[in-house]
Amino acid sequence: MKSKVYFSKTITPEKVTELYRLLGKSLPGKVAVKVHSGEVGNQNFITPDFWKPMIDAVNGTFVECNTAYDGGRNTTEKHLKTLSLHGWDQGFPVDLLDAEGPDLELSIPQGKMIRKNYVGKNLAKYDSMLVLSHFKGFRSA
Repeated sequence: MKSKVYFSKTITPEKVTELYRLLGKSLPGKVAVKVHSGEVGNQNFITPDFWKPMIDAVNGTFVECNTAYDGGRNTTEKHLKTLSLHGWDQGFPVDLLDAEGPDLELSIPQGKMIRKNYVGKNLAKYDSMLVLSHFKGFRSA
């Protein structure tokens, strides 16, 4: 089965929401929306005001995880400060999935190299997930 791929020269919050609606799919239940929150001092992330219409369209909760590398998001305390600094805690609910342990273990019974994976335990609170963390696009000023 071939996948449909949608492209747009227009990169706006409204266009992203329109492209999502073109899929004709709805996300059931409680929806997690995974987005990169950005490192302190780094401007290479898409801001909360851009994603708000999409998160609102699916009645979602912004979710993130602590990083495995050193920086401003590798502990819950530092990550919560970064989320606030970048404005992610304004306008919609935020859930740091691995804020408190223990992690949730997911079995991968048919895995060839990896037989299990660990994710933040709060992932179990959601029925659906929309992943926007590797969204690609360019917005000119």
